[in-house]
Amino acid sequence: MRVLLQVDFVFSPDALTGAALPAPLLELADSINREPGFVWKVWTFSEAAGRSGGIYLFENRGDAEQYLAKHWLRLSEMGATDIRSFIFDISEPLSLINHAPIA
Repeated sequence: MRVLLQVDFVFSPDALTGAALPAPLLELADSINREPGFVWKVWTFSEAAGRSGGIYLFENRGDAEQYLAKHWLRLSEMGATDIRSFIFDISEPLSLINHAPIA
C-alpha cells in the first residue's frame, strides 16, 4: 500500500526560493527520482518558521523507511537540525474523492 512520508527540518529556505537553484539541490532532486518505490515529491518551505522539507509518495512503507534513513543522514551532514519525520498510511477511497494524485 502506498504511503506518504513527511519530512521537515530547520534549514534556511533561501536556496529554494531563488530564481537560480543551486546545482547540489538540482542533483539531489534528480537522484530522488531513482529511489526504490519513489512516486513523487512536493518540496516545502516556510520562511516564517525557517523550515524546509518535503512530502513524498512511496509505493510502500519499506521503501519509505529505507529512503528516510538515507535522507536523515544526508540532512544531518548538510547541517539541518530539528529533523522531524512521519510516515502516514493513506485512505485511498477518501483521498480519491478529493482528487489526490495517488492512483
